[in-house]
Amino acid sequence: MNEEARLVVWVRGRVQQVGFRWFTRANALEIGGLIGFALNLDDGRVQIVAEGRRENCHRLLEWLRSDDTPGRVDGVTEIWDTPRGGYEGFAIR
Repeated sequence: MNEEARLVVWVRGRVQQVGFRWFTRANALEIGGLIGFALNLDDGRVQIVAEGRRENCHRLLEWLRSDDTPGRVDGVTEIWDTPRGGYEGFAIR
């Protein structure tokens, strides 16, 4: 489970204007070894792209599905892929 992976996640619910992107970035940095971004979408969702060790991506996904996130998460959709690179650190967009 140490291979590199790309995780793309869309989070639905009350996830904008509650610090969701900031806490997602903080959690990704705490997990370590993840690069990517968190972005507010026009339809009210937050999109997260994370690349790094598959195990670390799973840890971020588990947090996104937990009760520890700010706001209210009604649903999480994810897609797994191979890393594409091109990110420096973990950004809030």
